[in-house]
Amino acid sequence: MLTTLIEVRTGDAEQVVDITARCAELAAEAGAVDGLLNVFVPHATAGVAVLETGSGSDTDLLAVLRVLLPPEGPRGEGWRHHHGSVGHGRDHVLPALVSPSVTVPVLDGRLALGTWQSVCLVDTNVDNRVRQVRISLLTG
Repeated sequence: MLTTLIEVRTGDAEQVVDITARCAELAAEAGAVDGLLNVFVPHATAGVAVLETGSGSDTDLLAVLRVLLPPEGPRGEGWRHHHGSVGHGRDHVLPALVSPSVTVPVLDGRLALGTWQSVCLVDTNVDNRVRQVRISLLTG
């Protein structure tokens, strides 16, 4: 298995960061092989998603997450998990909705994504400005 740990700077705002190119690099390094590429975020307050970027879908995702996980908590009653900045409890619920990992097929050394699909880090936690992402390729 090939694996690498990358750093992604998300700054102090909610972010959807396209990491497809970094994933494709690992697949290409392996040569013309088939396998499964797993992308995993080892954080309790971030997730990974496959979605279209650049057409507003990434911004729409963040808007939907603000509705589903409002900073003021469910029904405005606050979050039970409440250390950190206001609304940080929502960040700990995020991985239940946006998984901390995704798996993408690799065929002939290339990611088998659809035309408009990208692999993205989803981070709503403004307290953690740098994230690690583990990208692993299991060849078949």
